[in-house]
Amino acid sequence: QVQLVESGGCLGQAGGSLVLSCPAFGSFFSINTMSWYRWAPGKQRELVVSISRGGSTNYDDSVKGRFTISRDNAKNMVYLQMNSLKPEDTAVYYCNAQVYTTARPWDGVLYWGKGTLVTVSS
Repeated sequence: QVQLVESGGCLGQAGGSLVLSCPAFGSFFSINTMSWYRWAPGKQRELVVSISRGGSTNYDDSVKGRFTISRDNAKNMVYLQMNSLKPEDTAVYYCNAQVYTTARPWDGVLYWGKGTLVTVSS
C-alpha cells in the first residue's frame, strides 16, 4: 500500500508564496511521474504541473513563471513552490504519483493524496 500525504496548504495573500510538499510512504520499487492537480469550487479538476523521474516538467499555462515543481527521488517527495499567488489559485491541491511495485513497466499504479486546501485572499 502506498500513501501520498500533501501538506503546506493554508490561507495566503495575493502576491504571496506557499510551498506544498508530498512524500510517498510505503513499499515500492520506484516512482515515475509525479504531478500536482487542483480542484476549485465549481470547476473541473485540472493538472497544474507534472515532473518525470528525470526532471522533465509540464506546466499549465496558468501557472507558468509563478509555480515551480521539484522532486527528491531519494526521499520520494515532490514539492510545489507557489509564487505570485492569485485568488484564482484557490483550490484543493492533490498530489499524484505513478508508482511501480516491481521493475516490470506494466506494474505502474496511479496513487492520489487526499489533498491540501490553498486559499488565496485578495
